[in-house]
Amino acid sequence: MWSMAEAHSRVDGGPKANPKRHFFTLDEARRALPLVRRIAGDVQAVQQQRMALHARLSAETIPLPSDELARVQKELDGATARLEELADELFKIGVELKDPARVLLDFPAIHQGREISLCWMSGEATITHWHEVDGGFAGRRPVELLK
Repeated sequence: MWSMAEAHSRVDGGPKANPKRHFFTLDEARRALPLVRRIAGDVQAVQQQRMALHARLSAETIPLPSDELARVQKELDGATARLEELADELFKIGVELKDPARVLLDFPAIHQGREISLCWMSGEATITHWHEVDGGFAGRRPVELLK
């Protein structure tokens, strides 16, 4: 299961690199978005739950009694397992969960013979940006530049 740090760093295929990687066209990625958006909503809810549980475990004010500490830890473990399941659902579609906190997703694509990532983040109406594989979110550019 992912620790808090691992949940934020399971990127670039993570421990489950896909040898039969699917590359999306922009149209294919946009057609997949309704399904992906539903899963992304679940990712967002589970991640918020994980953060709240983590905050309870990390609170420096009043320590939790041992029985409640065990219960909260069990809930956190369950939420982490659920997040892994959701990431696996996305992975099976061919989409990579880059950041569960922002629900940032990459759709692998090929442009002019090189691999790129079509990029979507929760709250965006459609896929409007892409970036180089090693460029990440900071390197996002409008998809109009792909033409």
